[in-house]
Amino acid sequence: MTGVSTAFGTFGELLQGVLPGGDDFLVTLPIARWSVATFRSDPTAHSLRVVPAHKSKARRLVSMILADGPGPTGGVLVLDSTLPEGKGFASSSADLVATARAVDNALGLGLPPSRVESYLRRIEPTDGVLYDGIVAYDHRRVELRRRLGTLRPMSVVGVDEGGVVDTVAFNRLPKPFSAADRREYERLLTRLTAAVAEDDLAEVGAVATRSAQLNQALRPKRTFHRMIELCEEVGGLGVVIAHSGTSLGVLLDRADPHWARKVVRASRGCVALARNVTTYTTLSFRTDPAQNARNAQRTRNALDAQGGQDTQGARDVRSV
Repeated sequence: MTGVSTAFGTFGELLQGVLPGGDDFLVTLPIARWSVATFRSDPTAHSLRVVPAHKSKARRLVSMILADGPGPTGGVLVLDSTLPEGKGFASSSADLVATARAVDNALGLGLPPSRVESYLRRIEPTDGVLYDGIVAYDHRRVELRRRLGTLRPMSVVGVDEGGVVDTVAFNRLPKPFSAADRREYERLLTRLTAAVAEDDLAEVGAVATRSAQLNQALRPKRTFHRMIELCEEVGGLGVVIAHSGTSLGVLLDRADPHWARKVVRASRGCVALARNVTTYTTLSFRTDPAQNARNAQRTRNALDAQGGQDTQGARDVRSV
């Protein structure tokens, strides 16, 4: 029996911090990049093979799921991902969610999200990529706080400052946030909740920028201040970062009539800033084929204008 499934990644987080009660939280920003998992069970095998072999967390997850069931205890798991590792794109979380779904599909287990979370909780702090749309998520406890809704597509023109970050090690760091900071995080979460409900991208960008500023006390980005200036120069919505990663970028509204020009200007600025640039598209989770086609054409036009820079087209993918 074979099961195939997917999970999207994120470009960092729109907001991440600590609330007055001490609860850690983040708000996801899903992007059009995925991890794809294929699991083939083997009733005659008593061992598990994972490809690539270094995906030890996925191996552990499959072993836990199989140990709890009456079915086979062996098989082959193959993971294929377009998400860079250690950069703050929820690559590990996407691998694990895609893996759980693939094993579930292969064996017909009918795992509810709460059951999947119970497994993930035993492995590592986890992003909220188990849930479609924008969600507020307690990544330390691995549980959903609230579904915020969906947003129309945006582009993120981003850079990678280099290096990798170990998510488990990062989450062990003490948070340098004062009581006043925690109250501000609570207000920011309230603002962002309202902004998503109203599809107010300007407010979303403002909250993301403020969250990035606050995170400078925990994991500073060396190009952050210049990225703020670049965002203002091109007329972007705000700056979004991977709070526990190495990436940051400018948010742009894909419905902006000057979107293509802004993408080109932001891309050139990012190359000057960090000598690398990648453009991502956020996922809207709204089913409008005509709009999806227009988004894809706009992406192709911008790609041509950039002279071939890597730009991901918009597409919504559901688990199979």
